Amino acid sequence: CLPANQERFANGRLATVQFHPSAQVVMTAGHDRSVSLFQVKNFSLNPKIQSIYLESFPIYKARFSVDGEQVLATGTHHRMFFVYDMMAGRIIPIPKVRGVEEKFLKNFELSPDGSFMLVIGTSGYLHLLSMKTKELIGTMKVNGRCTASAFTPDSSKIYSYSKEGEVFIWDVRSRRCLHRFEDEGSLEGKCIAVSKNNQYVACGSSSGVVNLYTTDVCLKETRPKPAKAIMNLVTSATCVTFNPTTEILAVASRDTDEAVKLV
Repeated sequence: CLPANQERFANGRLATVQFHPSAQVVMTAGHDRSVSLFQVKNFSLNPKIQSIYLESFPIYKARFSVDGEQVLATGTHHRMFFVYDMMAGRIIPIPKVRGVEEKFLKNFELSPDGSFMLVIGTSGYLHLLSMKTKELIGTMKVNGRCTASAFTPDSSKIYSYSKEGEVFIWDVRSRRCLHRFEDEGSLEGKCIAVSKNNQYVACGSSSGVVNLYTTDVCLKETRPKPAKAIMNLVTSATCVTFNPTTEILAVASRDTDEAVKLV
């Protein structure tokens, strides 16, 4: 296969590569301040559809909205973020979200039902925004610092992983903490994922260990035993994700080359 972005290589590090939820399109975005869209063809050249440039805005993370009509992009050192409306071809800056007192907005997650955007703030704060209006709905707070969060497939709950290795489970509607548990042996939480069938939760830590739990155990016990501990990574686990049928778990570390394992 040719590189997906053969027609326009980035001038800096890529922060995001994502497939469109319904079209044959792949997006790349990164430190060269641009978001590029390419059509995915059968192993032939992938023609560039377009590139948008965000001046003095190195991109930390970019995501397609669930309906595939928007791209949301946050910067490495900015309080604002951008929404690119693909239908209208418009770039919409969101200068500051009222009620969110953060110096930078970097990491975020989108709910599977397309209703919410969860911004992971500093000092343990989690800000829940409406996808429709991009306004604040409510704020939650974990003990310590939150490093990663994941919505459940039905968008009713959020799992938040703290730097101290604790996982907090929130009810999205009431923003109340339903339960919390300790990730076994975790010195520092790095990444978390919930499987599409809501059967498993995977927690990746700084030691490279990824613990796999069943969700029913996570909701009941404060020190659950992992169903499986995956020890294949020797550097910090920075990405965990399940495939759509929950048969494969991908674990990866960006700290070293070729540290990608499929379990």
